[in-house]
Amino acid sequence: MKTDCASGPTEWSLVPRRVSGARDGFSIRLARRMVFARLRLMTQGALTIVEGEQRTIFGSPTSPCPLRPVVTIDDPVCYRDIAWGGSVGAGESYGRGAWNCDDLTALIRLFVLNRAVLDGMEQGAARLSAPLLKLMHGLRRNTKAGSRRNIAAHYDLSNEFFALMLDPTMMYSCGYFVRPDSTLEDASRAKIELICRKLHLSPDDHLLEIGTGWGGLACHAAQTVGCRVTTTTISQAQYDWALRRVRDAGLSDRVQVLLCDYRDLPYLDMQFDKLVSVEMIEAVGWQYYGAFFDVCRRLLKPDGLMLIQAITIDERYFQRAKRSVDFIQRVIFPGSCIPSVTSLCHAMARASDFSLLHVQDIGAHYPPTLRGWRQNIRQNLERICQLGFGPEFLRLWEFYLSYCEGGFLERSISTAHLLFARSGWRQDPLAG
Repeated sequence: MKTDCASGPTEWSLVPRRVSGARDGFSIRLARRMVFARLRLMTQGALTIVEGEQRTIFGSPTSPCPLRPVVTIDDPVCYRDIAWGGSVGAGESYGRGAWNCDDLTALIRLFVLNRAVLDGMEQGAARLSAPLLKLMHGLRRNTKAGSRRNIAAHYDLSNEFFALMLDPTMMYSCGYFVRPDSTLEDASRAKIELICRKLHLSPDDHLLEIGTGWGGLACHAAQTVGCRVTTTTISQAQYDWALRRVRDAGLSDRVQVLLCDYRDLPYLDMQFDKLVSVEMIEAVGWQYYGAFFDVCRRLLKPDGLMLIQAITIDERYFQRAKRSVDFIQRVIFPGSCIPSVTSLCHAMARASDFSLLHVQDIGAHYPPTLRGWRQNIRQNLERICQLGFGPEFLRLWEFYLSYCEGGFLERSISTAHLLFARSGWRQDPLAG
């Protein structure tokens, strides 16, 4: 997705690739009528559509809901994309610069609040393209080979890009903002420390981490707690970065980095005291939850603890999400599926002797995390462009981060810490 970006945009929202010349064919007029028919179902907040000199308002300007986004249409072909493609079409046409919005996050929130409109966009004419999207998503099934391809498509984009977007810990997951003035780096470190406390990590422990990221948690645990850590990833780029990070920190005697699928870990023929996995379960795929928990059971000692940090979906929408493909799955995270807490617990019960000790919802901490990443991109646009990432990539990522932030703010998705124990654990999980 890298393209030439010689012009070097100076503002995050000013990188459109607008299509010159309006188009007004029959299919576009029909698609516009279809989109507008759905928008008329809006009851909360107000959405203004600007087409040249024409302004059309949907919803209620007098609604107590304060959300009032304004969308400007720069290429009416976007109506066809949205009518036939739902959120996938909306995101892809935004990436091409076919439309703009003064507040993308507010727009996403408005659609979540007006669920009938959102469902209509995804299930109306977009149902005709759904079988093709499902087929393409099905081809991204998380077999061992499929998982490697899916992970590489996102996490192997560029270590340099992620270093510019993330904070110095290189944590690409929800932070934990202890104070109002916490920085993104503060929140990342606080999250890692919270996880270490919940796992009752001690210097005598051997911790297994499934999903290395760029090595932030493994290095922190080894440095601050003094425990041994074995961590695994299937991203070549992350593996290279984490291995170098461990060596540079002088932790090679305590941290082992593996390039290995979680399903192949039992070959280690050993068991660990504690296990952690931070926002990796979304890449497992619902068909493999049982296999994941079975592997975790086999790798964890009979009195071991496991903590999973997972992005979660509203229980009411999980079954539908399993059968559908949205913008995130199609464009950003191929092969992904956001679990519900219940779906994980059911899989855990079928495949293991784990019991659920504690759940903490930390979803309120994701919007400021996402805003921090967006701000970092904004501040580093010129350097990101020099890496070869162009306008369409930047706009797709703007849509992605806003899409997620809107979902977290309206709690259609959240993030949770799930603390599990094997049957031999006897301590109070909240003690200490």
